[in-house]
Amino acid sequence: MVRTYTAYAFMCVFAVTILAFLFKIQFKEGKKWTKLADSLSTTIQTVEPSRGNIFACDYSLLATSLPIYDLRIDGASPGFSDDEIFDENIDSLALLLSKEFDDGRSKLEYKRILTNVRKHEDRYYLLKRKVSYTQMKRVVKFPIFRMGKYKGGLNIEEKDRREKPFDYLAERTIGYSVNGIAPVGIEGAYDKELTGKPGKRVMQRIAGGTWIPINDEEQIDAQNGKDIVTTIDVNVQDVAEQALMNTLIKNDAQWGTAILMEVKTGEIKAIANLTRVSEGNYNEQYNYAVGESLEPGSTFKLTSLLALLDDGKAKLTDTYNTEGGKKQYFANATMYDSEAGGHGIINLQQAFELSSNVAISSAVYQAYQDSPSEFVEHLKKLKLNKPIGLQITGEGNPRIKERKDKDWYGTTLPWSSIGYEIKVTPMQMLTLYNAVANNGKMVKPIFVNQISQTGKIIKEFKTEVMVEQICKPSTLKQLRSCMEGVVQHGTATNLKNPNYTVAGKTGTALVADGRSGYKVKVYRASFVGYFPADNPQYTCMVMVNGPSKGIYYGSAVAGPVFKEIADKVYASNTSLHSDLTFAVNSEEIEIPTAHSGNANDLKTVYNKFGISSHEKNDSADDNSSEWSTVEISKKYVTLFQQKSKKKIVPDVKGMGLKDAVYILENSGLKVFVEGVGKVKEQSLTPGQKCIKGMSISLKLS
Repeated sequence: MVRTYTAYAFMCVFAVTILAFLFKIQFKEGKKWTKLADSLSTTIQTVEPSRGNIFACDYSLLATSLPIYDLRIDGASPGFSDDEIFDENIDSLALLLSKEFDDGRSKLEYKRILTNVRKHEDRYYLLKRKVSYTQMKRVVKFPIFRMGKYKGGLNIEEKDRREKPFDYLAERTIGYSVNGIAPVGIEGAYDKELTGKPGKRVMQRIAGGTWIPINDEEQIDAQNGKDIVTTIDVNVQDVAEQALMNTLIKNDAQWGTAILMEVKTGEIKAIANLTRVSEGNYNEQYNYAVGESLEPGSTFKLTSLLALLDDGKAKLTDTYNTEGGKKQYFANATMYDSEAGGHGIINLQQAFELSSNVAISSAVYQAYQDSPSEFVEHLKKLKLNKPIGLQITGEGNPRIKERKDKDWYGTTLPWSSIGYEIKVTPMQMLTLYNAVANNGKMVKPIFVNQISQTGKIIKEFKTEVMVEQICKPSTLKQLRSCMEGVVQHGTATNLKNPNYTVAGKTGTALVADGRSGYKVKVYRASFVGYFPADNPQYTCMVMVNGPSKGIYYGSAVAGPVFKEIADKVYASNTSLHSDLTFAVNSEEIEIPTAHSGNANDLKTVYNKFGISSHEKNDSADDNSSEWSTVEISKKYVTLFQQKSKKKIVPDVKGMGLKDAVYILENSGLKVFVEGVGKVKEQSLTPGQKCIKGMSISLKLS
């Protein structure tokens, strides 16, 4: 009995101890353990926001985030757990999934997968990754799934994929922002604005370690990113890239860049950068326009001319001897002209127009050899010694040598005057030439116009002035005259055209090629200028590095790209056609004739040209007619209304084909056409009885 009571007492003490611990856990430490349990079975997940869009100046999409979806199935949902619902719909669902995804899985395989999900009550089975929006919208209407998220068991997770609708168009300028990689272009510079703010949602872990969302009402929604509106004109950008591509392929060049800038605002309308990846194959790998700091060559002579004229060190009429095309500055330093034998004795304006290295360097050396810092100060005033401070990342660092620098040599001054021993970016040269076009006011290039969200403008970027006046007005006038002379009778006469005037400067630089240095001759051809020269609206810079087909001058390699871009802009922008006038009242001007056609269309066209039009109706019926023929007089046109009667063959002679077919088919006739132009003959006589389905042949001329 002693042993029995002892065992009984021990059991009682043990039971009381358990009860005490249960009481302690349940009531005293209950909150602690409940919180711990919740922390182990639930978590807070970040909900990524949708990245903002990047638009062209006309709101064409340059970059956008398209939604993609992961589809998961809850095998314990009513649609799967209910035998009747599942058995009735499984075959149809499996067949539709097989057809929709076309991933090699048959109807039977999908049926097996869905049956296993149901059997094991998988709560979050991954059915398909990266489903498009249109696919997702179709899938949610499939049998069982159409019952809804909770009853049908289809869970949808949305993610974003960055897409560029225009593929490689301005790819490097649009750029990218990827974790672990230095940000590039607009995507990188405005990453914070484009990214938005993430949200939060509660996720619960279920059997099998899978996490599913719960408490949708407590979810903190993500704030989607803001939109960026750029200055890029998609149509001009396309022309710039195609023109640059063609000249790179034609000349088998290493790389090239082309930039178009609006004079008054500084807005960059097009920027193309292409690199050779294989023979005849180029793409955007690096933004040379912004990031490449290099010796510009002869386009830099504009700064030399500006300094000489503004300081009164020389006049355009001063003459210089080109010394047979070469000038010995020091024992081992000889300056050469591109023209063998030189140009003889020429004045300063001719030296610029013909791009004489000897004459320009002689003028600068004579003027500044005792005070080279005066010349350098001009370059500083033109902001060529520091980065511009663009809206996008990756800007190259320029280099303008000063007298105090250790690598200032005796050759530095004359060689700097023609674009060597200094480094600037193509964008800096464009900005300088744009200042000349803009009456001396230097404005900062702009890539982004505004930041907006849901159509509301958050921030606008205005034109920023870098230098109010780069030189004296008298100097500016002379600079523009010299730049026009380059095209009229200098090194770029191939850019002359009858429609608009061009001013600019060619450049042909001999550049070092890696370890080979200057032993292997590699050239860099460029042209930078503005148009129309008499009323500048756009400035354009083209640079082509390493042409290898024996042609390397700026006018022949870079010039055609400039011309193609300028032609496109001029043709599509009627505001540039200020010299066009219509003298319709002059007897010397013929009023254009027109095919017979829609009366309202004819009146609209003639009115646009300021030509008076009168309508005439020979019929006693006052009802206006939709169609008219045209009679031309010296000062106005007369529109004769054509009456068309039902079941009568219309007279369409003299009409354009489009209008003629419209009228005849509305009369129930089948039309056959021969030739081109306007209607000369018709097989059915006008006015005869018209039977629906009859054929009529038209001869055009």
